[in-house]
Amino acid sequence: MHRDEFLALLSSEGFDEVVTVTREPNGSLDIHAHPFEAKALILEGDVTIRIGDDASTYRTGDIFHLATHIDHAEQYGPQGVSYLVGRK
Repeated sequence: MHRDEFLALLSSEGFDEVVTVTREPNGSLDIHAHPFEAKALILEGDVTIRIGDDASTYRTGDIFHLATHIDHAEQYGPQGVSYLVGRK
């Protein structure tokens, strides 16, 4: 999906706060949760998100969605990751 399409999707779904997040190559975040729902479009690089025993890798053009207060961990690829994320 392209950036403009994604922004329209976020707006239609009530994601009023939109930010760009950039993370360092080969970085990670241990298990944590957010007090908001998040839907993100990967702009560059990749991220692997682990929820419990399940891990999914998202690359440029992919979208991931996390519900509010979901414990998860993040691992960033060798080029890091940059993503556009809507929060509500």
